[in-house]
Amino acid sequence: MSAAQGAPETEFRDRTRRAQTMMHEAGLGALLLTTEPEVRYFSGFLTRFWESPTRPWFLVVPAEGAPVAVIPAIGAHLMGRTWIADIRTWRSPDYADDGVSLLAETLTECAGPNGAVGVPSGGETHLRMPLSDWADLCRRLPGLRLTDDGGLTRSLRMTKSPGEIGQIRESCAVADRAFARVPEIAWGGVPLSEVFRGFQILCLEEGADWVPYLAGASAPGGYADVISPADARPLAAGDVLMLDTGLVRAGYFCDFDRNFSVGPPDRRVSDAHARLIEATEAGFAAARPGVTASDLFHVMDRIVTGGAGGSEAGRLGHGLGMQLTEPPSLIPADQTELRPGMVLTLEPGVEVEPGRMIVHEENIVIRDGGAEWLSTPSGAEIAVLDA
Repeated sequence: MSAAQGAPETEFRDRTRRAQTMMHEAGLGALLLTTEPEVRYFSGFLTRFWESPTRPWFLVVPAEGAPVAVIPAIGAHLMGRTWIADIRTWRSPDYADDGVSLLAETLTECAGPNGAVGVPSGGETHLRMPLSDWADLCRRLPGLRLTDDGGLTRSLRMTKSPGEIGQIRESCAVADRAFARVPEIAWGGVPLSEVFRGFQILCLEEGADWVPYLAGASAPGGYADVISPADARPLAAGDVLMLDTGLVRAGYFCDFDRNFSVGPPDRRVSDAHARLIEATEAGFAAARPGVTASDLFHVMDRIVTGGAGGSEAGRLGHGLGMQLTEPPSLIPADQTELRPGMVLTLEPGVEVEPGRMIVHEENIVIRDGGAEWLSTPSGAEIAVLDA
């Protein structure tokens, strides 16, 4: 068992074997992984220490055999509790050579002096090491070809295992329980900043490990955006309160929101909320293997904008898992075909009036016969808080 993540070792071995099959087809001798979700996907290495930008961390997946960890010595004990046996360390931070020479030796050993090393390079990826160190690494490997991974890491991570789906389902259940308790912390006169703090406490009480993401708003008849931090303005009658949480349990996110009316809702708010639920349910009904991300966008967009092509928010949902947002994006241009095991958010929005909108979000998983809810879906009527 991987003590760091709790998944069985067989799952990590299976992920590695599937990656190696794709690597062989792409002519890659190794993968170089530098970011938290990719490293954790193949190793089970779960720690909040990634919040510190000081140290780089590397995982090398060879064309054959188990991955090799090339990491700061401070992480050796925790990495040793995963299934990874080959752990190579240096004392970091080292201003002269922060793991670069050790990584170069490992890549040469795994891929050969003239092999190809794939690095995730497409959308929603980044290189988590200083560019000066990357340049130094390239100089140390004149015969190796450092190239993109052909999207194989992205493809693998988009389809979740039963264990991963179970973890996301439990994260959703934690948020469901916290949302059910919002009337305990929110009513007319309570500052939005206190609501935010109170809701994070509810999430922790209900079983979240941490709450890295919470956004929302409270304003009359709808809100202007869905990413703002809280201010000290008290909730007032006629406000629409929205809370959008990405809490984490066992390393996996949920990501959905709930809207509340402070006092009886205005008819425009009631109608807008009902239309959001209609759009979400339409997206859920359409979500099945073979349908594209673009198809889901258009199904929901026809209801919320009449097919106008969406709003400035840019998309109507996305993938979900080890990260709050993952591929694919529910936009007209994304032709990713849905397949069983994909976990998605459905996130339509409706403009109530110019400058005021309401957004709704649910989490689903794609099954052979269609979709399955992971969050408990909301009804058409908006919840009402005491004014």
